Amino acid sequence: MDSGRLCSSTGMTSLPVLLEDNHVLAVNKPAGLLTQAAHAGDDNCLDEAREYIRDRYNKPGQVFLGLVHRLDRNVSGAVVFARTSKAASRMSRAFAQRDVAKHYLAVVEGEAPDDDRLVHRLGPRESGRGVSARADGKEARMRYRCLSRAQGRSWLEVRLETGRKHQIRAQLALSGLPLVGDPLYGSPDREIRRPALHSWHLGMPHPIGDRGRLTVTAPLPADLLGLLGRLGWSVPDPPELR
Repeated sequence: MDSGRLCSSTGMTSLPVLLEDNHVLAVNKPAGLLTQAAHAGDDNCLDEAREYIRDRYNKPGQVFLGLVHRLDRNVSGAVVFARTSKAASRMSRAFAQRDVAKHYLAVVEGEAPDDDRLVHRLGPRESGRGVSARADGKEARMRYRCLSRAQGRSWLEVRLETGRKHQIRAQLALSGLPLVGDPLYGSPDREIRRPALHSWHLGMPHPIGDRGRLTVTAPLPADLLGLLGRLGWSVPDPPELR
């Protein structure tokens, strides 16, 4: 069920609720908001979601909400939380076993091929933030298809096969297609002040086995829609998630 908007206790931030039932809560995280606090007092998606559950259902005390995956702070889009410990265990297992279809939309610098599969080994950079290609790194795999090209840029739909830190950002940059607006991997831009990357669709087994698969779709935020409009592109129809 779609419950509309999720609001923090301060009223400073609101998040669209994409899906809600007794076991799962999915929200559309804006760029700039941490998925989980890095330090005490950080604004973050997890605490705001807990506050929403507390207020909506008048729950006193500590509210359980399980974190089963994360998005980078400056990446927008779909984030799912588990509302029970049993759901958290089952959803975490689905992510670990790669039984989750993860589709992203991205704008990159360069003329991308129609489609490609990228495989790298990624590990921490020896100096500075981020990851780089390393022989001793963990294997990272992803596929993409090019939706459109204009003005030396490409509009991609990306599907992750693995889930590594900064994977899409690093692999596209290593392939000569850095994300527009991503200063860490080589393409800062005045048109958008963060990596042009959005978690668009998620599909996974519902944690209650007789309910089939759950799917969520996160509409694009204003900054990405503005970038697409300037390039003459439109949002594609959602894929079927199995």
